[in-house]
Amino acid sequence: MSTPIHRTSTRQSAAVLTSAQQRREGSRTGSTSARSTEHALLAMQSRAGNRATTAAVQRARDTARDTERDRAAENGGASAGAKKNYRDRIAALLDRFRKNLEPIDTFIKGFQTPTNAAFTQQAAVSANEGLKASTAASGTSAASGNLLTEAAGTVVSGMDAYKNMKDAKKHETGANHHTAKKRAKTKGADAVVGAANSGSYSAAIAKEVTKVQKAADAAVASEASGIASASIGAIKGMRSAFRVGGAARKYKEVKNLGDPHLVHAGSLARLNQSREQAGWAAAEAYVALDAYWAHDGPERLELVSEAIDAAWEAMGEARDAAETLQRAEKDVEKLSTVQGYAKKKQLTKMGKETVSGGGESTKAAAGIVTAVAAGTVGLASNPVGWGLAGAGAGLVLGVTMYKALRAATKRYEEVHHPERWAPKGETPAEAASRKESLKHALKFWKKVSKGERQAMAREIYALAAGPDISGSGSTTAEMRESARSLLIALKSGPAKHKLEPEAWAETLNDPAKTGDWIQEIAEQLASG
Repeated sequence: MSTPIHRTSTRQSAAVLTSAQQRREGSRTGSTSARSTEHALLAMQSRAGNRATTAAVQRARDTARDTERDRAAENGGASAGAKKNYRDRIAALLDRFRKNLEPIDTFIKGFQTPTNAAFTQQAAVSANEGLKASTAASGTSAASGNLLTEAAGTVVSGMDAYKNMKDAKKHETGANHHTAKKRAKTKGADAVVGAANSGSYSAAIAKEVTKVQKAADAAVASEASGIASASIGAIKGMRSAFRVGGAARKYKEVKNLGDPHLVHAGSLARLNQSREQAGWAAAEAYVALDAYWAHDGPERLELVSEAIDAAWEAMGEARDAAETLQRAEKDVEKLSTVQGYAKKKQLTKMGKETVSGGGESTKAAAGIVTAVAAGTVGLASNPVGWGLAGAGAGLVLGVTMYKALRAATKRYEEVHHPERWAPKGETPAEAASRKESLKHALKFWKKVSKGERQAMAREIYALAAGPDISGSGSTTAEMRESARSLLIALKSGPAKHKLEPEAWAETLNDPAKTGDWIQEIAEQLASG
């Protein structure tokens, strides 16, 4: 890990050499200490980005070698399904590579790019050629890091889309079909947007390179970059708007189901009445038993025996009625909890997508301002341009940091408190220490597999599943119908699975499809 970083620090790109030369010229002409600080900051940004990117590439190479060695040891060089295995292996390695680059990409988008925009404005106003060259060098480094991350993500999204398209064709109906189809659609859109974004970053690199070289067509390159940035920002903003709309519709559908306590008030009252009647019947049976015990006559023993049987049966019915009522009351609480969770997830998604979309739209406006400025009064010399760029980057960075913090918290809880969301009937794993939990929380490339969302998906499935599913046999018909209505509101109904209602209900009562259903519900809780 240390060797490649050391090598990178001894090599300087052409852009950084140019920047250094400009700093020497500036010092000879008596540049101020403030300008030296600006140059040092920009050079530091470029070098830090280059070193971090190189380290990420080295980590990906090490991961590739380790994974290849582990796979070879496990499979023993088996050739069956080699083509598919290689494709999955490549996709996994690219995904790991992309996730290693994401922290660098976040730093670039949230700090380096807005800072460069501010220095570019200052350089344009003061006509400082040295500062212009430094900002161009830093901008080239930033756009290159963005392009590398985006290109890797585009390839991974394309491969995932292709794989899920095949899975959707393989599973023509059911939860597996719907999950794969939805993933294929989402990943396909990600690949298209990623390709367009890669083009935008390529244009940004070209813009910065023309500035470094002081090319005559620098204004044209800057204008083209601004147009590309505005276009991709508008596309991302529109996509966020569609996602907000989808989440809002799903929230409305879940809300229209009503409060389970009110919806099932009548059925709970009937169950309570049945419990009371069963209790009275049991009491009457015991009164009759006492009367037969006091009866004198040759038929006494026969009457007492019949009374005991009747009392025993009445007590059983009273006990069953009480247990049914208790189970129904607990199920109402569970249904209320999962409906509240589903609504909260959609509200959270609406908030994140609104802020993220607002940030992308603001960045699009900044791109337009940059393009107009480049074509009229100079290269991004309008302070509105970098101001909008900074505001947009701040909004996007805020959402990114929120998501990262939430994911890290969930990973921490997953191993430090495994009993919190463990499936019922399953022995939780041993809790990890605080130190080990913190290490696991920092593994940003890992997904949470046993969290709150998965637990809520299991609860919904248990309520909606048929009587053949373990733990669902005692669910009342009214409660099961309400839980299935929730599935339909979450876009997991018969129409989405390309099944008739009866066939759809049969899949809910099939133990072999339990895992598919839980995965489907978990994904629908998270999506709009």
